[in-house]
Amino acid sequence: MELRQIRYFMEVASREHVTEAATALHVAQSSVSRQIANLESELGADLFIRENRKIKLTPIGKIFFERMKQAMNVIDHASREVEEYVDPKKGTIRVAYPISLAAYMLPTVIHAFRTEYPEAKFNLKQALYPELMHGLTDGDFNLALLGPLPKENNKFQRKALFTERIVALLPLHHPLADRSSIRLRELKDDPFIVLPEGFVLRNLVEEACYTKGFAPIIGFEGDDTDALKGLVSAGLGIALMPEVTLIDNTPRSTVAIPLAENDITRTVGVITPSHRQLLPTEAIFYDFLLQFFSRINYFSH
Repeated sequence: MELRQIRYFMEVASREHVTEAATALHVAQSSVSRQIANLESELGADLFIRENRKIKLTPIGKIFFERMKQAMNVIDHASREVEEYVDPKKGTIRVAYPISLAAYMLPTVIHAFRTEYPEAKFNLKQALYPELMHGLTDGDFNLALLGPLPKENNKFQRKALFTERIVALLPLHHPLADRSSIRLRELKDDPFIVLPEGFVLRNLVEEACYTKGFAPIIGFEGDDTDALKGLVSAGLGIALMPEVTLIDNTPRSTVAIPLAENDITRTVGVITPSHRQLLPTEAIFYDFLLQFFSRINYFSH
């Protein structure tokens, strides 16, 4: 089994199309087909089902794909480790993050880091909370920023960076818009604008309401935090938002009001794999994260 065969197989499996895979690999289609055929012959099993121009993985092909994905991550990790050993300040940092950290927190940290390490590169991946956990475990990346921090797990290590308040975002003409603070229960009759089910921020909002003795009335769902802000701005309901999502980005026709309860917060942190070392450049960025948030209480007002 050759490394070239595996790379060709991974590309075809990801795209489910030989021609598109060949284009991405910058080789002839016949070369890709020949390498895949040789791989199947060597393994003694069909990895693909051919359906006209499209091909799909067989059940054993899917298993092989997942195993090879992990193996290729290990190979890529080793190659990058050797390259970065020579000059870690010029390496690539792969970071995964949820949508709620995309607008302000992550750009702020990256800007500060590149001020000190201008030749470092970033490969960023936005994902849902479960995808972040699986990607870290499978070796797709070694660093994930997320909030709230997950429970302790032997598969990864976690480190808190900061704790932020959850605030109420109200339409400007809401009856409570002139208040300096609001108790969450005062919003029990309002329609809540939330992220779709499966988003951890949606769970946080619902659990906060349950702890105060009511189930939120779900008025609308938005695909991301900007959509939530837009729906609130249109006067369609209220939203509970992490404070960091509103820094420098509170929309017109809305007002952000702190909740009177001190227990409705979110702890944001970084997780890393327990059984893999960070690459040299990633280790520099990790240390930078810890120092950055230890010396700056950046998200408190």
